[in-house]
Amino acid sequence: MKMKSYADFDEYQADQRPKNQAIIRALRKFVKRRAPKLQESVKWGHGCWLKGNDPVCYVYSEADCVQFGFFRGAALEDPKRLLEGKGKFVRHIKVHKAAGIDERSFGALLKQAAR
Repeated sequence: MKMKSYADFDEYQADQRPKNQAIIRALRKFVKRRAPKLQESVKWGHGCWLKGNDPVCYVYSEADCVQFGFFRGAALEDPKRLLEGKGKFVRHIKVHKAAGIDERSFGALLKQAAR
């Protein structure tokens, strides 16, 4: 199956379900506030944030939620156990609505990931 290609993050967001667009929009604002030096990009068919050339975090649109994930999530301290996944590196949080973004907890993870 061929991966969809997007010119930029805006185009990626616009191609998602309306409910997920709202979540992605809120996550974009959150990342911009908490880690303004990260750059938006589209990698592997999904919205990502980069530090230089290094991918830090991403959004992945599912049917019922949006994953807010971290490429090196397995190495992050996660005292609230928000992160899901069993891969060697990547972990994510399933966000079901924009109001579900926990500024403090998500911010702590993002701060670690952006180092």
